[in-house]
Amino acid sequence: MSEEVANPVSSRDDEGDTSASLSDFVARHLGPSPEEVSSMLSSLGFESLEALIAATIPESIRTHGEYSLGRGVDERQAAERLEEIVSQNEVYRSFLGMGYYGSFLPPVLQRNVLENPAWYTAYTPYQSEISQGRLEALLNFQTMVCDLTGLEVANASLLDEATAAAEAMSLSRYTADRAAAGLSFFVSEECHPQTIEVVKTRCEPLDFEVVVGDHRQLQDTSAMFGLLLQYPASDGAIYDYEDLIARAHESGALVTLATDLLALTLLRSPGELGADIAVGSTQRFGVPMGFGGPHAAFFASRAKLKRRLPGRVVGVSRDAEGRIAYRLALQTREQHIRREKATSNICTAQVLPAVLAAMYAVYHGADGLERIARRVFSLAHRLADGLRARGHVLGVAPFFDTVRVRPVGESVSAVLEEATSRRFNLRDLGGGEIGISVDETTEDRHIDQLLEVFGSVDPPGRRSTTTIPIEAPEIPVRFRRSSGFLEHEVFRSYRTETTMLRYLSSLAEKDLSLTNSMIPLGSCTMKLNAAAEMQPISWPGFAHVHPFAPAEQTVGYRRLFTELEEMLADLTGFAAVSLQPNAGSQGEYAGLLAIRRHHRRSGEPQRRICLIPSSAHGTNPASAVMAGLEVVVVGCDERGNIEVADLAAKAEAHRDDLAALMVTYPSTHGVFEESIREICDLVHDCGGQVYMDGANFTAMVGLCKPAELGIDVCHLNLHKTFCIPHGGGGPGVGPIAVAEHLASSLPGHAVVEPGDGLAGGAVASAPWGSASILPISWMYIVMMGIEGLRRASEVAILNANYVANRLEQHYPILYRGETGLVAHECILDLRPLKRSTGVEVEDVAKRLIDFGFHAPTVSWPVAGTLMVEPTESETQEELDRFCDAMIGIRKEAAQIEEGTVRLDQSPLRHAPHPAETLLRSSWDLPYSREEAAYPAPWTRLRKYWPPVSRVDNVYGDRNLVCSCPPLSAYESPDGDDV
Repeated sequence: MSEEVANPVSSRDDEGDTSASLSDFVARHLGPSPEEVSSMLSSLGFESLEALIAATIPESIRTHGEYSLGRGVDERQAAERLEEIVSQNEVYRSFLGMGYYGSFLPPVLQRNVLENPAWYTAYTPYQSEISQGRLEALLNFQTMVCDLTGLEVANASLLDEATAAAEAMSLSRYTADRAAAGLSFFVSEECHPQTIEVVKTRCEPLDFEVVVGDHRQLQDTSAMFGLLLQYPASDGAIYDYEDLIARAHESGALVTLATDLLALTLLRSPGELGADIAVGSTQRFGVPMGFGGPHAAFFASRAKLKRRLPGRVVGVSRDAEGRIAYRLALQTREQHIRREKATSNICTAQVLPAVLAAMYAVYHGADGLERIARRVFSLAHRLADGLRARGHVLGVAPFFDTVRVRPVGESVSAVLEEATSRRFNLRDLGGGEIGISVDETTEDRHIDQLLEVFGSVDPPGRRSTTTIPIEAPEIPVRFRRSSGFLEHEVFRSYRTETTMLRYLSSLAEKDLSLTNSMIPLGSCTMKLNAAAEMQPISWPGFAHVHPFAPAEQTVGYRRLFTELEEMLADLTGFAAVSLQPNAGSQGEYAGLLAIRRHHRRSGEPQRRICLIPSSAHGTNPASAVMAGLEVVVVGCDERGNIEVADLAAKAEAHRDDLAALMVTYPSTHGVFEESIREICDLVHDCGGQVYMDGANFTAMVGLCKPAELGIDVCHLNLHKTFCIPHGGGGPGVGPIAVAEHLASSLPGHAVVEPGDGLAGGAVASAPWGSASILPISWMYIVMMGIEGLRRASEVAILNANYVANRLEQHYPILYRGETGLVAHECILDLRPLKRSTGVEVEDVAKRLIDFGFHAPTVSWPVAGTLMVEPTESETQEELDRFCDAMIGIRKEAAQIEEGTVRLDQSPLRHAPHPAETLLRSSWDLPYSREEAAYPAPWTRLRKYWPPVSRVDNVYGDRNLVCSCPPLSAYESPDGDDV
């Protein structure tokens, strides 16, 4: 890392004064004022933050080492440094294709979705009543995907195209018509190279083979449980897969088409060709390339596969009064239920990019998308005609947007060099051929310039290409789409910016985000996402770079990665970091793969046992199984700590085949376990490695270094600890940090040039995952500095203990450390309340909506509890509002205990209360409308109105509908069918 960033220089010289080393930004990031900090400390019986932290974190766990990161800087200084970094990127016009294309993000979407905190600071829509806007947008996404792919069901996005293809492989393996043991998965060599590599990585720990070959030569599919084909192919060719798909089905295999939604506006859909699954990326629907991400992948399938669909599915249900309402459906969090039996570890999505892509389709409609596709198709064929006229040899297959050409009279290197001189990037296909992919941003002049690259003189008598009308040639009949798409009213109603603006605004108003109030979700860390951190993601130097652009054009990005990796290594104490995993679940997976590779390289491939505490997040066992490990569960004691004796016994029993222990620290129960060093030593003594789930690292930054505790690898959630916003359920970033002996096992990427030090297989489509949002975390760390980051951890712990202290006389606090304190979150036990009143934890969660709050984490890690994490960004005033709301709810429950109110007549059971319900002429409940709507004084000053009453979850699963219902459905709230 450069000295300038490693040691930000403050204008103050007094090194000994801690407050002097805090940047001005720190005070804006931290919620409590100095007076509020003193007030909260006093209520807890402490004189200083240092005393509180000393009592909370055991001395044996605290770091006594130095940090390289210096003092923070203000927003202007940080932005200037980042501008200097991004200036080292060179934005060439990309014709590389490979699933990444230039596109135009309509300004109405950029300003009102991408840059709107009402959209990017919302949480995953697990509380459906306060997420109806996002859920409707995602339903639009699913409808768009179903329509264009010609398949019956679709999910609400996956992480990227390659991951989606890998998920399709897993689904095929578990659902093929016959036992998949011993069978292989075929991948066409015409697929994007990054997809092939991620699929290979995914299958390597599992007991089956991936066969990469020429699908045109594939005759016998009897030894295969599934096939993956690219449509159009990576080099642009359009193949007729119908016969191959039919043969595969005859042998019981499932077929997945990796496809391009824009091309499908003109081409026959995968469903019409007979495919079982379709996957791909929606990046070219208005989402910037961003050096690889984040982009929303899609996954669609036949209806018979809907129960195994990976990721999240938005379904149509109804609320308590029969109104249409949306919710997450089916196996949304199957990891928590099935754990090591889960078929996928995906617990997140790419909601914000998915919303952008869906709204791009809403804004353009079917006719607009087809017009864009025809223009792209026409430009590609105009280019092909010009190249052919100049004597160059073109591929023989039909194509959509990518021209495959063999230069005649010019070497490939000479053509590529000439293209580079004009700031064009072309794709070297090998074998003396070049690929040129045009897109929405390609102009007529670019076609002329490309032709000049291959020869500057037009043939005699040929008109300039700019004078030729844009008329797409006819697509061969066997490929031509004849079915309609995007015929729902939502895709035909918002053509003007005025109507689009109002539609986006109406959806945003239905949702509760950090723009409304604190979101106190345990283990999710919904902290401030400062505007200064968010602004750089829209800078062209970050937004418009192709992930496979030459290294000399991406010097700025690579410097950013290096500095961020060094910052994270400094904060964790580890030797190396990989930024490739584009979600926490993928970080878990990549970390376990690194451990697995280490054991194999050490000559101990038999080490396949993974010990996991019973309290672990459900993605932990799911990731372990995906990494080829066998899960053995370790018990926890009544205080939520790992039972060391049980761990010791199981580690010893598996001494010869122990691979790893997965542990969350601080614990899933919000406690710093003092035995963590002993636990690590015990596992190491038995030959295993220790993986730390870093979901709770926000309580450790600047205070503890995982590497010093004996941890070997940990993943970090940049969308939790380091300020990347949750985006309504994604994007996220889950990099892994590893000790020196695991550095050579970090994820690699075959598409990037050798010499990057990346040795393992890729776990994401792009070499650095969701690269374009990494500037957010860089800005946060640089502005905070080490003292600011430490103070953030201290205040997070203070806020959590303050909430626990205020609420403990109303709700038991389930777990505490040895000194009676919690870490950065606390668990409120509502089980006694249920026993005395019948009030469910869900009743409390829904009543909080009437108070204007998102519920804390419900029934996890313990059923019947609420896990609260206030974060460091919330003021004491906001914490008091939340506590007052919880106390007010407890008083309402007390009326049930006293017998003055029946549970079924309580506002708790009928919450939340939308305005439509309160304005009905009839009101037959014993409490007043005023009590329902305004349960606290602040709700009169600023009221969040839920758009629906309580959603019927069971109905939604029993009557699954995952695409937009007809408008008539909204007119019949009493109907039984949706």
